[in-house]
Amino acid sequence: MQFKKITLAMAATGLWWASGVVGVSQAYAAEETTEAQVEDAEQKKKIEARLAEIKAEEKAAAKAANGFYVERRSYGTQKETEPPRYVRQLNKTWLKEYDTFADVDWLDIGLEYRARYEHRDNDFRRSQQNIDDPLLLRTRAYLGLKNILDPFRFAVEVQDSRRNHGDYPRAYDTRDVNQADFLQAYLELYYKDTIFGKDDLGNSRPFWIRGGRLAWESLDRRLIARNEWRNTTNTFQGIRANIGEKKNDWQLEVFGVQPVQRFTKRLDEVDHSQNFYGVIGDWRRWSEYVTLQPYYFLLKQDGSKVEYDSNGLPAALNTQISREIHTGGLRAYGVIPGTQWDYDASYVKQWGHQDQKNATGRVTAELDHDAYAYNAEIGYSPAHPWKPRFSASYGVASGDKNPNDGKNERFERLFGFARPWSNDDYIQMENIRTPKIRVEFDPKVPYLENVKVDTGFSWYRLDSATDRWQAGANLRDTTGNSGKDLGKEFDLRVRFPLNQYAGLNIGYAYFWAGDFVKDRSRLVAGQSDRDGNSKFFYTELTLYGF
Repeated sequence: MQFKKITLAMAATGLWWASGVVGVSQAYAAEETTEAQVEDAEQKKKIEARLAEIKAEEKAAAKAANGFYVERRSYGTQKETEPPRYVRQLNKTWLKEYDTFADVDWLDIGLEYRARYEHRDNDFRRSQQNIDDPLLLRTRAYLGLKNILDPFRFAVEVQDSRRNHGDYPRAYDTRDVNQADFLQAYLELYYKDTIFGKDDLGNSRPFWIRGGRLAWESLDRRLIARNEWRNTTNTFQGIRANIGEKKNDWQLEVFGVQPVQRFTKRLDEVDHSQNFYGVIGDWRRWSEYVTLQPYYFLLKQDGSKVEYDSNGLPAALNTQISREIHTGGLRAYGVIPGTQWDYDASYVKQWGHQDQKNATGRVTAELDHDAYAYNAEIGYSPAHPWKPRFSASYGVASGDKNPNDGKNERFERLFGFARPWSNDDYIQMENIRTPKIRVEFDPKVPYLENVKVDTGFSWYRLDSATDRWQAGANLRDTTGNSGKDLGKEFDLRVRFPLNQYAGLNIGYAYFWAGDFVKDRSRLVAGQSDRDGNSKFFYTELTLYGF
């Protein structure tokens, strides 16, 4: 019995000791767990702090490289650079291998040759159904002097545009043909350090003024553009001045020019019937959130001096009108901070007056010009190796509601380009309403780098059923009975460089005609059974000399 009690006491003592050991072990384990959690939290904070530092460093580096400038992401609105993208500084070309040119940083040179084959099946820009297979050829060359004689600079750019193998006459088609002429030929005064000082990032705010033959692009290219897609180019003659550069927090551009009348074979001439003035501002102080571009343009035309139409033919008497059109607008674009969302929106208002003439050239009325246009695009770019961007947009340019009400409500597109509106070239910035959806991405393709693909779908309606479809052979139904439905369009484009000196661009567009297009195009003599759809395919090769 005594032995049993002793045994039980020893067992109890052992259990107490064991439980004590376990308790201490648990306490130590809990303490070690707490310490590990604290260390993990501290390590996490350090990692987060370092990532924030890296992000801040990247942001600071971007600020240092780009200043206040934030590039737009909206489709088709990237301006041509100055000088153009095909131009290179001499000592950054293959000529640098020669000792004579190794240190020549004061000369810009460029040479570009572009050949585009087009297959157009039932082209609604033409009054009759046909299959056309033109070959469009364009050659450009550029020479510019800078730095070495500052503040004196100059630049010359020439271009030759031709069309071969098409079914249509070339004698008066300045959309495709403009043989050997000057795009640019100007003298420039350039001052890097000026009375306008520096911005908060320490970037100088230069000033320059140019006089002579000029070609450039502004804003989103819808109102002033060189028209890079088209085979010929918009040019002007006059004076253009600029305070600041795109790195700065603000920039101001002013100009006073006259458009240049293109001819197919003879030298182009200044159009003395028109004067075009403008001022454009860029406010980038808030570019992390928004870049603002307010602007104002004035187009004045003296009807007594109008000699030619856009193709170089003698102007019809009823087009020799005097007019004064004021254009004021505001564009806002940017990237929503902390997201992959971007936006681009603009509103444009036009006012003024113009003559109305009959076929004999007699003035029958003076019309008030009252028009407007707006565009809005939203895009999303998720993080992915293919760099996709999904976007939706809506664009409007007013049309004339009533030809007999003493007003002209048709938007004047000035000197912009039509490419963002339609890949078929069927739509211009007048009398139009169009929603669009698009996808852009850079697929990773074996053995081929920098491939870019974009595709989209568009719906087109007239803003006014009684106004014209100018790009579509100028069709019009003044009764409005043909409705507003122009049609729908699917497009696809693939671009990729073949090497440093060559690039390929392949595209396709399919257009489903709406009721208006079907009704009006089939009223043309001999076109009563015209097809309701059209197809457009092209392949474009561009070669660079430098």
